[in-house]
Amino acid sequence: MISNQILQSTIDGLKAIARVELCVVDPDGKMIATTSEEMEPCAQPAGAFASSPADSQEVAGNQFFKIYDEQQVEYILVAGGAGENIYMIGKMAAFQIQNLLVAYKERFDKDNFIKNLLLDNLLLVDIYSRAKKLHIPADANRVVMIIESGGCRDGNALEVVRAGFSANSHDFITAVDENNVIVVKTLTETDESGEIKQAAANIAAYLENEGILNSRISYGTVVREIKEVSRSYKEAKMAMDVGKIFFDERMIIAYSELGIGRLIYQLPIPQCRMFIREIFGGKSPDDFDEETLTTINKFFENSLNVSETSRQLFIHRNTLVYRLDKLQKSTGLDLRVFEDAITFKIALMIVKYMKYMETFEY
Repeated sequence: MISNQILQSTIDGLKAIARVELCVVDPDGKMIATTSEEMEPCAQPAGAFASSPADSQEVAGNQFFKIYDEQQVEYILVAGGAGENIYMIGKMAAFQIQNLLVAYKERFDKDNFIKNLLLDNLLLVDIYSRAKKLHIPADANRVVMIIESGGCRDGNALEVVRAGFSANSHDFITAVDENNVIVVKTLTETDESGEIKQAAANIAAYLENEGILNSRISYGTVVREIKEVSRSYKEAKMAMDVGKIFFDERMIIAYSELGIGRLIYQLPIPQCRMFIREIFGGKSPDDFDEETLTTINKFFENSLNVSETSRQLFIHRNTLVYRLDKLQKSTGLDLRVFEDAITFKIALMIVKYMKYMETFEY
């Protein structure tokens, strides 16, 4: 339950205070952590002590103590030396590790609860009963954020995020797969949108400082009850996918900012192909040469303004008009007409979506 590293750090700290050698052994007699190699012979008698009825005992000149997890022996703590003072120090050290065990178990239970909550694996009645048991408020304002790391120097982005942002006891940091870290953030400010954006920016900056580059962050909408957390998670997942397709340059994307991309993402691929065939025949909008595509994109960026587009492309206005006329002849769509421009823009987005989905078919 508790990592060996945490146990080692704990007994090292206790030794520095009490100046007593300590070691932790599992019930099978395997050494887990020790402050001195001289304590290694204690492993075998500790394994034998685990099956004895006593909770503490002096064995071979050392003090042995049992540490329980739900009435089952989890660890044996050995304090080096006999005597009343050593017994008291060992008892205090065992109490400290016992409390650590309880705290880590509660953290594990909460983590397990949040995972099942995100994945819709709980009945409604179980959500509220377990939340109450784990002392998790049911009616707080929350939002789910997904962090996709582009590269982590130690291969464990989850622990990096936990190390930087686990101080807030109202937030939950977990993972349901090996690719993404999930933050269920509890909101405390009246400006919820600003608080979420700031939190996402802080996470992105922290990850970059920790050597995790090119990370992407998405988040769903704010939910008011704990039963709705899974909805915010699904929205964050969609925001991550849609953001990669239509907003590739943005590293932080919100579900509420997806616009028409959210609708296109939910279209069946056969229906998308049918739409492209009906509008362009056997051609595809991305079959145009680079010059034409650049002209089209810049024209859309400038809200169909001919003068501003020609200025930014460093071409004469008549040259731009010629290109638009040429495009109209080949497609039947005049981008200077709003309805045609909308059709063409949607077609470009649908082609992007189809190409993205094709990468998962092979």
